[in-house]
Amino acid sequence: MNFSTKRKTSNIIMLISAFVIVSLILWNTNSFFKKFKEEERLKMEIWATAQLELIQSSVDQELGNLTLKVLGNNTSTPMILVNEEGSYKTHNIPEDKITDSVYIQKKIAQFQNENEPIQIIQEEELLETLYYGNSEVLNKLKYYPLALLLIIFLFGAVIFFFFRTNKASEQNKLWAGMAKETAHQIGTPLTSLLGWNELLKAENISPEVTKEIAKDINRLETITERFSKIGSIPELREHDIVAETKKAYEYLKQRSSKLVHFSFSSNVDEAIVLMNPPLYNWSIENLVKNGIDAMKGKGNIAIQIEKKGQNINILVSDTGHGIPKSDFQNIFNPGVTSKQRGWGLGLSLVKRIVEEYHKGKIKVFSSSKEGTIMQISLRAL
Repeated sequence: MNFSTKRKTSNIIMLISAFVIVSLILWNTNSFFKKFKEEERLKMEIWATAQLELIQSSVDQELGNLTLKVLGNNTSTPMILVNEEGSYKTHNIPEDKITDSVYIQKKIAQFQNENEPIQIIQEEELLETLYYGNSEVLNKLKYYPLALLLIIFLFGAVIFFFFRTNKASEQNKLWAGMAKETAHQIGTPLTSLLGWNELLKAENISPEVTKEIAKDINRLETITERFSKIGSIPELREHDIVAETKKAYEYLKQRSSKLVHFSFSSNVDEAIVLMNPPLYNWSIENLVKNGIDAMKGKGNIAIQIEKKGQNINILVSDTGHGIPKSDFQNIFNPGVTSKQRGWGLGLSLVKRIVEEYHKGKIKVFSSSKEGTIMQISLRAL
């Protein structure tokens, strides 16, 4: 059993133990509520017995202290005594409601629902019926199990989100590790390619060929650098975003199909921002490649730079099939893709590079059947 499996088993045991403990508390509270209710019933039966003694006593007969104490000490349980003629007496009912017959009838119905009425009988003759409700303490205790259920639900939600966040963190570490290992593995053949290209130059091969090979080698070095930066905080320096964007544009234009028509425009000649060129260029490439995929390899790609106040907006547009408005936010989530063989990591990576590393913003500026415009916004210095 590896460490990850042990940790997962431990978490499950802790979760089950927590639910068992809370369930026991809930069961114990429910048992206590029932017992308290039984004791309250017994108390009311004693009160009814004292009331019967009061009814049976004559005017000049002196009642015992116990009877008077039982009748006078109950100040918490609301009661309504109804005799055989239908008249009633109340105890622990608000004084302003005593004469309200409609209110009294509603209370009688409520008390009947809460507790079985107690009949005061003398020699098989029904003298009075005692309707009583739950005391204030019992009413508060009644909602305690609901509060515990809410606590269980909130506890479960916290545990769920903790496990979910923990799992996402482990996945991020895994991806970062894989990326760094990929960068390391690419490094060895890349060094070899540099040497072979130098040999080709010595063999008087056409300079154009070795020049293009050098570009691709440089490109591989850039990709290696990108992968090596995943999982670590990149260094941001002052760069001209117009020049960096144009560099990415030129590379993609040269290596894309002739069926894709590229255009580039900017309303400023230079705009300095804090950025990491390899990661920023990666973002532009992902947006352009997504646009080409949306057009199925045929259409127009336009990159436009606009300076508005202190913001630099980079707009990447295509003439693809568009994105449904309901998916404007979802497309930036990992795993969301419309491609059959896609991993759904491209736009998620772009969002992370722009928002987490460069403190900028990215959004779907507009989208329709005529195409989509993605916008990156960065702060100018």
